[in-house]
Amino acid sequence: MKAAMPPISQFKRFDVRDLIRRGVEPFPEIRKRVDALKADEGLIVVAPFLPSPLVERLGGEGFATKVERGRGTDWIVYFWREPG
Repeated sequence: MKAAMPPISQFKRFDVRDLIRRGVEPFPEIRKRVDALKADEGLIVVAPFLPSPLVERLGGEGFATKVERGRGTDWIVYFWREPG
């Protein structure tokens, strides 16, 4: 069963578009942020493309996800911890 998404006010936003434009791999910063999440918190990642490997990796680690199209080519991905 999919975990209920925490209230949007409990999400921290991390826009990785500028890092990617500069050729910087954003995963280490994303990793720090998801590792710091409490049970009732989530992370919103804004990316210039659908970060499928990130969704798969964190999904395999017990994170629930919700994916939305942003403006233009942007994607908005919500991550939060599955209970248990």
